[in-house]
Amino acid sequence: MACQRWPASEPELAEMRRFNKKLAWLPRFKIRNRVTPRVIQALLRVGQSLKTAPAAETRQVNGVPVRILRPAGKAKGVVLDIHGGGWVIGNAQMDDDLNLGMVRACDVAVVSVDYRLAVDTPVEGLMEDCLAAARWLLGDCPEFADVPVFVVGESAGGHLAVATLLALKPWPYLLKRVSGAVLYYGVYDLSGTPSVHAAGPDTLLLDGPGMVEALRLLTPGLTDDERRQPPLSPLYGDFSGLPPALMFVGELDPLKDDTLLIAERWGAQTPVEAHLLAESAHGFIHFPVAMAGHVLMHTQAWITQRLAAVGT
Repeated sequence: MACQRWPASEPELAEMRRFNKKLAWLPRFKIRNRVTPRVIQALLRVGQSLKTAPAAETRQVNGVPVRILRPAGKAKGVVLDIHGGGWVIGNAQMDDDLNLGMVRACDVAVVSVDYRLAVDTPVEGLMEDCLAAARWLLGDCPEFADVPVFVVGESAGGHLAVATLLALKPWPYLLKRVSGAVLYYGVYDLSGTPSVHAAGPDTLLLDGPGMVEALRLLTPGLTDDERRQPPLSPLYGDFSGLPPALMFVGELDPLKDDTLLIAERWGAQTPVEAHLLAESAHGFIHFPVAMAGHVLMHTQAWITQRLAAVGT
């Protein structure tokens, strides 16, 4: 399937260009060592401690911490949320604002996975955590046993989300419960897609020239052929039996080809709706611009439509 151009107006594009000028002054996110991510993670936790958090339940499921946000009434569905952060920073709480918007707009609960981080754990361990949380939600959680399940992932979380879906294939009765996947600018080839290899120093937010080396640091001791093996690199997996998907990526994102290529392969098996956003960099759903708000509204409408379709 072809990736659709997101229908942005000229004022929206102009607003994004202005915001990009601010991004250009910021340092790029780099994964070059284990010290910097620890510092960023500590600052993240300090910032979260100073902010009033919403009512949420935290619990251990299959040995993995999860954070649960619930709607005021009975949940019509449940979202398994897998946060981003380059595999080395972040936690389940960092998506609270986005997830609360989804809870309120769609009347769903959100279960966020607090997976281990790659500063201390091989990336395979992160994948194991996400699979363990998914198996609990899909098979061992009576609270949400009778509602549709959606999987949502952003950036590194997009990688872990698709890897989780592929890893569920030995349990087709669990995979069948997943009604849809929403993926924002994920990483699907850990050897680097063409747009990753071509990324230059003008990359916004991400360290374009260092991305290939960062992926190698994430997967030490492996050859590129080994890095391409699914589910480590979900792009090369078998997409039969996977649910419909909604995908977004910005045209200024070094990871652009990851979404374009996986949308084509996934879409050959089941419906995929993929959008390419002009003037947009990695992480755009967090930007204070109208286009980001419209993307999030479209996601909420897509989930609501899928909920209605499952209920009929």
